[in-house]
Amino acid sequence: MTPETVMTIGQRALEITLILSAPLLLTALVAGLLVSAFQAATQINEMTLSFIPKLVALALALVIAGPWMLKLLVSYTRELIASIPGLIN
Repeated sequence: MTPETVMTIGQRALEITLILSAPLLLTALVAGLLVSAFQAATQINEMTLSFIPKLVALALALVIAGPWMLKLLVSYTRELIASIPGLIN
């Protein structure tokens, strides 16, 4: 296995990680901004008010994007396992 192959595998793994984390991170960002705007407008500084909506939004995002994320991860894993014989030659 050449160093270029290792770098390619590592790069692809990082790309998959970024793609898989993006929906959840963006959902948390949007939910946090909306809750912060609401708290600033109403001057309510309750910690649970910022935590619970983010938790609900992330659960909803996971329900919606979960099958796609799982399909992408399984596809990458199958591709990686299928390439093992070619990597050890």
